[in-house]
Amino acid sequence: MARLAYLELPVGDRAAAKHFYATAFGWTFADFGPDYAATMSGDTDVGLDASPEKVRAPLPVIGVEDLEATLAAVEAAGGTVVVPIFAFPGGRRFHFRDVDGHELAAMQPD
Repeated sequence: MARLAYLELPVGDRAAAKHFYATAFGWTFADFGPDYAATMSGDTDVGLDASPEKVRAPLPVIGVEDLEATLAAVEAAGGTVVVPIFAFPGGRRFHFRDVDGHELAAMQPD
C-alpha cells in the first residue's frame, strides 16, 4: 500500500537546517554528499536538499511497490509527470503534478 514515506525540504544552508532540526526535535541526519542530508528512522523521513537543483517547495514523497505501475496510474488519473523516473541512492523515483498542480514524488526503494 502506498504511504507518505518522505518529505524533502529545500534549504539554503544544509548545516544550519540540520542544526535547527537536531536542536528543536532531536533528529539525527545522514549526509549524502555536500548538499543533502536525511533522517533515516524508517518511518516518515525528512530530507534537506541544498543543491542548486533543489525543489522549490516541500516535496511529499509517496512510497510504492511498483514504480512503473504507479506512473501509469498517476497519468491515468490525470496527473502530469514533470521529472521522469530516475535512480538515487536507495531507490528510484519520479515527480508529478496532481490535478491541482501540487508537485509530489513517488519512489520505489531498492
